[in-house]
Amino acid sequence: MSTTLNPSTAPLAPEADAPAGIDPRGPQFAASLTAVVLIAVLLLPPTAALALTAVQAALFALGAARGVQRTPHAWLFKTLVRPRLSAPTELEAPEPPRFAQAVGLGFTVVALVAYAAGGVVVAQTAIGFALVAALLNAVFRFCLGCEMYLLFRRATS
Repeated sequence: MSTTLNPSTAPLAPEADAPAGIDPRGPQFAASLTAVVLIAVLLLPPTAALALTAVQAALFALGAARGVQRTPHAWLFKTLVRPRLSAPTELEAPEPPRFAQAVGLGFTVVALVAYAAGGVVVAQTAIGFALVAALLNAVFRFCLGCEMYLLFRRATS
């Protein structure tokens, strides 16, 4: 199962029965911003890290619930970055990045609970795992959560 769609045949606007393809550079841009936030979380004292982790968890929750194309990161990409780029050569199915947002949410929820309970090392470890995934996407355009989604789909179909 491929996560890419042919841009000449993929719908650009959502239809009732088929999700639109998304520019794969958008989630990569979002992963870059996420990586910056997660690095800041690791550098901050626990109380501030808890607050910033809550913000990142909310962003992951939004991406998991509504799709990555309906997040503040996507708005920034569409408004500031996308107009300066050429058209994408391919579009990506939105489901794998949405699943990746849910995985990120899982790690940040673990971190939130750990920070709240005083388990700073556990919290920082969870943030570290999320940071590795964000950096893989940001730097190499390798979405670990997307690959997990595809493996799960293959295993269950």
